[in-house]
Amino acid sequence: MARVKGAMMTRKRRNKTLKMAKGYWGSKSKHFRVANQAVMKSLTYAYTGRRLKKRDFRSLWITRISAACKINGMNYSTFMHGLKKAGVEINRKMLSELAISNPAAFTQLVEMAKNA
Repeated sequence: MARVKGAMMTRKRRNKTLKMAKGYWGSKSKHFRVANQAVMKSLTYAYTGRRLKKRDFRSLWITRISAACKINGMNYSTFMHGLKKAGVEINRKMLSELAISNPAAFTQLVEMAKNA
């Protein structure tokens, strides 16, 4: 039986890693071993970043809502509690969009929360 040599697949695998390392500084984009380490680390960062993005956006929305609440003479936690009591189920993303694009509607929500 003929001996199977894996040069073609090895080259393909290495080229895939080197292609991912394109644009890295120095030997990180040229030498496979160093490039492989850099790519593995960057993929880890990318995975973590996708998780952190969700937290970052949520905190951004909360900051925006809080600022809009302060303009209307209320704080964030009281506002959210009032909305929950009033039975208004709008998520934070939509609330922050309302606060930016339609302040009049947001003021009505604040009044609703105050009454509840």
